[in-house]
Amino acid sequence: MKANASEKSYTVKEATIKLMQFCAYRDRSQKEVQEKLREMRMIPEACEKITIQLMRENFLNEERFARSFVRGKFRIKKWGRIKIKQELKKREISTPLIKLGFTEIDPSEYYSTLNDLAEKKLPLIKEANSYKKKQKLISFLHQKGYEFPIIIEVLEEFKF
Repeated sequence: MKANASEKSYTVKEATIKLMQFCAYRDRSQKEVQEKLREMRMIPEACEKITIQLMRENFLNEERFARSFVRGKFRIKKWGRIKIKQELKKREISTPLIKLGFTEIDPSEYYSTLNDLAEKKLPLIKEANSYKKKQKLISFLHQKGYEFPIIIEVLEEFKF
């Protein structure tokens, strides 16, 4: 009987090299590395050894991951802090590292991005009732992960 590719077994050295490539492609969280090691069916002792080596050689760095994740999701996907924080929590990033990651967002750029999103979305909302139109815009911005008080503050300058 032929073995599946997913049933391939790896030596610690082969797995380490494979994970170095995995981490070099883009920043990874420790959780992602652990999942990859589980997929490779590595024993717990090997997982620990490989993880420590990846951290020692700076292939795996949770602070760097948190910072680049925050930068990318904010600048590219235009996500707000709430959504970014939820995603980082899902990846088991600690609260202090999340706070460090948020230092990558300039407060004035945050307001500016929120304002730009609102300006672009407003004409696309097909609603005659101005109250409902405003509520739909607030809902959209909240789904993007922006904080309610900041949304209200930015929308005070809009005419509905």
